[in-house]
Amino acid sequence: MSEVVRDHYDRETQQEWDRLDRPYRRLELVTTLHLISQHFPRRGHLADIGGGPGRYTMELLRMGYRMTLCDLSPSCVRFAEDNLTELGLKAEAFLCADARELGVLPDEGFDGALMMGPLYHIVERAGRAQALGELQRILRPGAPAVVAFLNPWGILRAGLAEFPEEYANFTTVEPLLRDLVQEPTEEDSFTEAVFLTPPQALTELRTAGFELITYAGAEAFAAGMRSELTGIATADPPAYENVLRLATETCELPQYRDSTEHLHAVVRKPL
Repeated sequence: MSEVVRDHYDRETQQEWDRLDRPYRRLELVTTLHLISQHFPRRGHLADIGGGPGRYTMELLRMGYRMTLCDLSPSCVRFAEDNLTELGLKAEAFLCADARELGVLPDEGFDGALMMGPLYHIVERAGRAQALGELQRILRPGAPAVVAFLNPWGILRAGLAEFPEEYANFTTVEPLLRDLVQEPTEEDSFTEAVFLTPPQALTELRTAGFELITYAGAEAFAAGMRSELTGIATADPPAYENVLRLATETCELPQYRDSTEHLHAVVRKPL
C-alpha cells in the first residue's frame, strides 16, 4: 500500500463518505450490514480497519457496537472523528495506521472486525498476508471479520456499462478473467489496486489461517446495473427499496456472488 493510495484518499475523503449513499453503491452497504447481522455477535468491540471517513463505523455505532477506526489516510481519520462527533456518536478511538502494521491495536482485543478496503490496495501478496496476519492477531479466538476484495470477473461484466470503450482492445480487458494489478494513470478516477478472482481471494484467506464462514457478492443480483438502478431509485423509490431487500437475499447465492465487483468474505479466527 503506497503513498499513492494514501494521497488518493486524502483528496477524496468527502467523496468516499458520500459513496455509499449513491443508489448503486448502497447495495454494498446493505449487503455488508446484512452479513454482519447474520454472523457477528450482537454486542462487542469491533475494529474498522481501513474504515476511511467512517461510514461503516457510523452505522455500527448506531447498532450498539463499540468501535475503533483505523485508516491510512490522516484526512479520513480526522473527517471520521469530527463528523461522528457532530452526529453525537462516540467511538473508542480514531487511529492512523497501515493495515500491515497495526501495533496500535492490542492482541486479541476485538470481538469482530471489518477489513473493507486495504486488501485491494495492497498489490503485493506478501503485504496482503501481513495485513491478514495482523487481522488474525487483533481478533479474539472465534471472532468474525468481513474482508473485501475487488473481483475482476464482476468488473469485466460491469465494465460493459461503465467503460465500454475499453472493449475495443481485447488485450486491455482479457486480463480481467484473472487476478491483476492496476497501476493508476493521470486519467484514472481510482488508485493503485489489485483485483483477485474469488478462488484466489479465498485461497489467501485460508492460507492466512482463517475459517471461511461464507462469502457474498456485494452487489448481488443487481451487479453491473448501475444506470438502471439509479433510474429506479429516482422514478420509483418503493421499487428501489425492494431491490435493496432482494440484494440481501441473493448476495450469497452461488449464481451471483462470483460475478459482482466486490467480493465480501466472512471469516472466523479459529478457537
